[in-house]
Amino acid sequence: MAQTLEQALAGFSPGLPFAVAFSGGADSTALLLACARRWPGQVRAVHIHHGLQDAADGFEAHCRALCEDLGLPLLVCRVQAGHAPGQSPEDAARQARYAALAEAVQTEWPDVHDVAVAQHADDQVETLLIALSRGAGLPGLASMPAHWQRGGLNWHRPFLAVPGAALRDWLRERGQAWVEDPTNSNQHFTRNRIRARLLPVFAEAFPAFRDTFARSAAHAAQAQEVLDEVAAQDFAHVGHPPRIAALQALSRARQALVLRHWLRTCHATTPSTAQLNELLDQVAACTTRGHRLDLKVGQGHVLRQGAVLSWAPL
Repeated sequence: MAQTLEQALAGFSPGLPFAVAFSGGADSTALLLACARRWPGQVRAVHIHHGLQDAADGFEAHCRALCEDLGLPLLVCRVQAGHAPGQSPEDAARQARYAALAEAVQTEWPDVHDVAVAQHADDQVETLLIALSRGAGLPGLASMPAHWQRGGLNWHRPFLAVPGAALRDWLRERGQAWVEDPTNSNQHFTRNRIRARLLPVFAEAFPAFRDTFARSAAHAAQAQEVLDEVAAQDFAHVGHPPRIAALQALSRARQALVLRHWLRTCHATTPSTAQLNELLDQVAACTTRGHRLDLKVGQGHVLRQGAVLSWAPL
């Protein structure tokens, strides 16, 4: 069920003190302002200056002015978020942003272990639709978690059940201004096309779509938890590095699970569907000592070394 901002914060229990990722946009402004009022003296702000557009300096100035008015500590981090070949600019900016946030908080505020970010219900819908458009499996369909841990920090998304329009209405009622990122209207970006073209159609055809989509994402996340448990159990049996004979004793579906688990947890890489299917075919074909295996998988190669598989980075 869609929540109000107040309902969302009532269910939010960060460790104190905590940091808020503050871009200056409506969503993070609502998060920062509401948290500062609810936990006076316990909130700090971190602004990431991407340097990707001329308006970035204005965003920083706005954030500094608002934090000064609120009496909040502010860290400003400058990052270069250029994207690698084959990587989307949005993904590059997101990865650079989270890395900079974590480094800034841990370096400057060692007493802070929790960070809140302002993604909301519309962002969750967009994430699910993008995952569907790419043919994602359960990890993608699970979309964005409300809570997770990374790099020694606890991360929170308290607004995942709050529609974006509700956050803007809350700010308008309080006369609080925010900055508008000019790229938000550029429909070259997939998320902006979804927001501008699809969400209004969904709202008309399925008024409760934010709630029902969120339930589907939650079901996918729960199912993935079970699969992760199965994969971990199978991995303990198969061994590290994985023994080929032990893999072959599993069903193809469970081989896929344990191989993904091995590559993700031990080598921080993820195979494409095509790469994983080819790897499974090659594992099945390893019936003689002379059968060689050398496949590009994720950011490296999976090799056969006698009775086991190994992985080497590119």
